[in-house]
Amino acid sequence: MKTVVVTGLIGSGKSAVCALLARRGIPVYYADDRVKGLYDRRPSLVARLEETLGLPLRSPEGTLDRKALAAVIFSDDAAREKLERIVYPVLLQDFKRWRTHQKGVPFVVLESAVILSKPLFDGLADAVVLVTASREIRLLRVMARDNLPEEAVTARMNAQSIPMDKVDVTVVNDGDVASLSRAVEQVFFDKNSYLCKIISK
Repeated sequence: MKTVVVTGLIGSGKSAVCALLARRGIPVYYADDRVKGLYDRRPSLVARLEETLGLPLRSPEGTLDRKALAAVIFSDDAAREKLERIVYPVLLQDFKRWRTHQKGVPFVVLESAVILSKPLFDGLADAVVLVTASREIRLLRVMARDNLPEEAVTARMNAQSIPMDKVDVTVVNDGDVASLSRAVEQVFFDKNSYLCKIISK
């Protein structure tokens, strides 16, 4: 089964592209959502994080306190790296298991903003599609979506980067939904597109 990674910086519209693909019957693995599910399904994973980071990370109900975890990983690079060494191997295993259950489709999609910069995932993708939009548009989208001030969004944007040498195809998402839909059709489903030629090998 071929794997296409869909990636992009915050506010670029990765999820919008993936939603269009899902409507066409393409299975999409949303990495962030799956990680959240892993935390919920595997209390032992949260316990390992608490032990490794030396911090309480559970709510009074015993579930992961996502705000407490975010406060740590967004302010402490060393803590984030420790978390990634624990969580990413579990995520990779979960993705591979999920992929084996997808049948009758030309490819599956893995949506993630960060895996291209994580060596553990090297070689997983048969092709990489980058979703882009101008910085101004991305800023306005995230401010509206997350109800955050400009300074907070800018800080997140400045912390992100994409290793462009790993990108095969770019989808520009500066316009309306109809424009994006046309771009997705051309890139993913036109048999003469560069992406289709890659994944048909």
